[in-house]
Amino acid sequence: MTTAHTTGPGAGATDNGRVLGIVERAYRGAVEKQFFDVLYMAVELHRQLGGMDILLRGPAVTCAVEAAETGPLRFGDRVLDTLTDPRHDLRVLLDAGVRIFAQEEDLTALGFAPGDLLDDVRPVPAAEMAGRWPEYRMVSYL
Repeated sequence: MTTAHTTGPGAGATDNGRVLGIVERAYRGAVEKQFFDVLYMAVELHRQLGGMDILLRGPAVTCAVEAAETGPLRFGDRVLDTLTDPRHDLRVLLDAGVRIFAQEEDLTALGFAPGDLLDDVRPVPAAEMAGRWPEYRMVSYL
């Protein structure tokens, strides 16, 4: 986790001391490492840091796109049905009180519209979200 911006106590953080986690890569981990990914980690960070929001940018916005079930992944005769589903992970985060934002420009660039997002994922223009960074106690790339 790389810290991009930090405000000290009493330095004007107005978003209840929440932390903003930015996810830019849609990489979910190798087949050999199915038990942990950035969204799984975010659940624990939310708990430990006392509140978190997630901003999905770049290819990561596809994690929040409602999609049809794709079924298990096949490698020859082997069926791999234990991979994590980022949509499920985002729903867990939403249920835990994490606010999820998807950058509109990246969503559009990848051929999706705000209506394609999971319920409760909020599309947001890049400039508007960048303007909110000072409201957070910390902004980190996950």
